[in-house]
Amino acid sequence: MQDRRRSAFTLIEVLLVIAILGMLVAWVVPKLMGRKDQAMIDMTRNTVASRGPIAQMLDLYKLDVGKYPSTDEGLKALSERPDSIDEDSNLWKGPYVKDPDSLRDPWANEYQYKSPGDVNTNSYDLWSNGPDGQEGTEDDIKNWKSDR
Repeated sequence: MQDRRRSAFTLIEVLLVIAILGMLVAWVVPKLMGRKDQAMIDMTRNTVASRGPIAQMLDLYKLDVGKYPSTDEGLKALSERPDSIDEDSNLWKGPYVKDPDSLRDPWANEYQYKSPGDVNTNSYDLWSNGPDGQEGTEDDIKNWKSDR
């Protein structure tokens, strides 16, 4: 009798490999998705921090103009000269931000700004409404510590 070697996989072997791959995907994908969400939250936390990029732009603005933009002027004052500053004045040396879209959080919502702040009364409050986009919820990301 001649010895024959198998040269192909059986259907059961192929199904077993597919089942194992399916279990790996079901285990890995949720973990990776959680990492993306956490990375977006961390990036936003760093952006609104007191030494973050928006804070640096606001500090440059204050250095030139002598005060932070008002709440009404908002962060838009970093990309466009506010009406309160005379065009003939050399105070505003902006734009302080290259891309106005950088003033949006990772969820495509504008960062919120208030000056003087309710919490930071000598400067400004800066925050993102977080992943849910709703102000005043647990997932808001702020430039101040909260008791909540």
